[in-house]
Amino acid sequence: MNGQVLRERLANDFERVRAQTEALVAPLSAEDQCVQSMPDASPSKWHRAHTTWFFETFVLRPAGVEGLSPEPYAILFNSYYNAVGEQYDRPSRGLLTRPSHDEVTAYRQRVDESVLELLRAEVDDRLAGRIEVGLHHEQQHQELLLTDIKHLLSCNPLDPVYSRDASLKGDDASVPAMRWSGHEGGIARIGCGLPSFHFDNEGPVHEVLLQPFEIAQRLVTNGEYLEFIEDGGYERPELWLSVGYDTVKSRAWGAPQYWRKEHDGWSQLTLHGRRRVRDAEPVVHVSFYEADAYARWSGARLPTEQEWEVATSEPEPAPLGGRAAAVHPSSPSPYGAAWQWTRSSYSAYPGYRPAEGALGEYNGKFMCNQYVLRGSSCATPTGHARRSYRNFFPPEARWQFSGIRLARDQG
Repeated sequence: MNGQVLRERLANDFERVRAQTEALVAPLSAEDQCVQSMPDASPSKWHRAHTTWFFETFVLRPAGVEGLSPEPYAILFNSYYNAVGEQYDRPSRGLLTRPSHDEVTAYRQRVDESVLELLRAEVDDRLAGRIEVGLHHEQQHQELLLTDIKHLLSCNPLDPVYSRDASLKGDDASVPAMRWSGHEGGIARIGCGLPSFHFDNEGPVHEVLLQPFEIAQRLVTNGEYLEFIEDGGYERPELWLSVGYDTVKSRAWGAPQYWRKEHDGWSQLTLHGRRRVRDAEPVVHVSFYEADAYARWSGARLPTEQEWEVATSEPEPAPLGGRAAAVHPSSPSPYGAAWQWTRSSYSAYPGYRPAEGALGEYNGKFMCNQYVLRGSSCATPTGHARRSYRNFFPPEARWQFSGIRLARDQG
């Protein structure tokens, strides 16, 4: 790509992505942005500062740009990059009342101006690649912003509304019958080998051997999951992995996160407020344990990530619409409105090598005690999903927009 064209594209993408982050936090007060609702979540202010620290640390400093932040920022907003230096205690991020909201905003502006100034000069391939990583990194944090905001608001008995959307329909749509797509198995190639951007954990391309299988053409709905609840699903240990059932009991789970039993049925908290559970919408905010137990109860199983990738023919999902879509839109896309748990442990592909230097800590060091989710969610930024994208979380996690797609052996 012509150098000038590349710089202009990166500058446009940079301004768009950075502006989207600010749009996502616009409905929040300064108080909203400072609070941390649990150790796995981070304050919105911290997300804004961390993504800025990422550009300062991995783009601007290697280019010789210094002095954009006070020295303690290098500790406060370093997430987990041990090669860069020490980090502030993650569960204590909500104690960081300083720097203030306005100071973080000014920090973002300084770094934005410096990156755009850098892009007005010559940019080599290495620096352009780091900017690209930074943009996709920030898009990951945009999704985390929405999930963390939702968890924070769920802790408030007032059931606060993040964003009102008058366009949401009040009635359930009809649900198509569960249909299955058959695949004959055999040797398949998976992984991303394209020259376009992808994270290092998506490659290299390699061959896998699949047995014949079928995969559901849509996600499991709230109504279907409610049948599992009403059939005593949370009380039947034969449906659960042992550690999953222990988790259910110790945490008193009896429904997806954000569901609440009312006198006239179930309600759920959404980013647009609390409302009744709609049977036709995909069930979300379930853990791997819950997804696996539901699959057993239904006589099916969860797909492997290899099966999911082979069965997904669409190269890109439909645009998801950003903030207004961050509830539970129905979608015929195989990507769906929720990330889909697979039965695959998160591990390295054959021949995988992490990137050199500190950025090599981005994915590889988390390949332990996690399960892979595929697809995207209604909170995923437009253009951020790929067939080869490997999301990953520990099996008890359910504050993300995570749902269920079923699979089963064929024959």
